[in-house]
Amino acid sequence: MTDLADREWRLIREEAWDGPMNMALDEIAAETVAAGGPRTLRVYRWEPSTLSLGYNQDAETVDWDYCDREGITVTRRPTGGGGIYHDTHGDISYSIIAPADELPGDLMDSYDLLCTPIMDAFADMDVPATFADEKRPAVYQPACYLRELHPAHDVVSATDGRKLSGNAQYRRKDSVIQHGSLTYAGRPERHLAVFSGHDVTVDAFEERVGAIEDYADRSRTAAVESLTDALATWADADQGAWTEAELTRARARAEQKYAAESWTRDREDPT
Repeated sequence: MTDLADREWRLIREEAWDGPMNMALDEIAAETVAAGGPRTLRVYRWEPSTLSLGYNQDAETVDWDYCDREGITVTRRPTGGGGIYHDTHGDISYSIIAPADELPGDLMDSYDLLCTPIMDAFADMDVPATFADEKRPAVYQPACYLRELHPAHDVVSATDGRKLSGNAQYRRKDSVIQHGSLTYAGRPERHLAVFSGHDVTVDAFEERVGAIEDYADRSRTAAVESLTDALATWADADQGAWTEAELTRARARAEQKYAAESWTRDREDPT
């Protein structure tokens, strides 16, 4: 358990939402905790599959025609980094939302604390994982999993150095959102196809990116349970759920902001 385990945490087990709603729920959970409500741990999937852009990412790096044709939603995260293709089957995502004054002010220390349950989950799955300990040059900067590795928040295989998980933080005045993606199945062709103007091959992608199913004989359901249990144990969290008020606000936020073209293409917050 963490030192934060004596606080009120709710655990929201895996739910499927579209991209704008997943981002909106994180934001609403941050507002809830800033107002004195429970801290939130959540596990989720993206339905339909979604490309989430990093906050500063140029929209011209997206192959919009491919995404439209394949029914892939595109939204923009409030966190930095490159774009991530969240495959409905191949991606397992989580968020941790807590008050800012309860977390270390140093970014490296904060990542180390909040990534503890992620590393515990990989250990439970018998997937050898560690933080990146050496720099590797970017293969394709707009794609999160093909950027230069960072020792604070990039989790790689301890056996071959391939990236398994990307994690990012968004620090608001009163709260912190950390969210991340664990790759269960690589889906390299689709991951690459959502981006435009590159010549990265499937072989180059697979040399840099690994997946849980490459290292362990685990079903996706079992992998989700490992992550869920690790988060719950880390925070001694109670089973929880969204309130109707939170869901109402999240749906409005998703429509007004995260599904808005002005936000996704131009970073203009319409809310």
